[in-house]
Amino acid sequence: MNAQEHEIAQKIARVLNASTRDMGGDTLAKLASAREKALAGYRVAPGWKLAWAGAGNSQNGERPAAGLRYALPIALLIIGLTGIGYWQSGSWQSNELADLDVRLLTDDLPIDAYLDKGFDSWLKRQSR
Repeated sequence: MNAQEHEIAQKIARVLNASTRDMGGDTLAKLASAREKALAGYRVAPGWKLAWAGAGNSQNGERPAAGLRYALPIALLIIGLTGIGYWQSGSWQSNELADLDVRLLTDDLPIDAYLDKGFDSWLKRQSR
């Protein structure tokens, strides 16, 4: 609070104190009783707590169903991010490359035959 706000707060407090002097004793007793009831119902909030939007509408700001409502979207998000990470890592390609290597190494033809530019045309002619 800066100095100007502090000064305004002091002025407001002075005006309120001056107006309570003009009130009768019965009114002051009722106000004191209402203040005591309000303070008795006041509960100190813990230092760290999740705050949900619209929590003021619920009783004491607690929303037990909020966790269940967000569980499915959060689970889907985690599954989606895990799938994207798996796909980006290329783990699915390693099996295909390993299979290709095994086929090349166990074949009767030498690897140089597959690298020859005329091999495709020779293979097509032979299959006819």
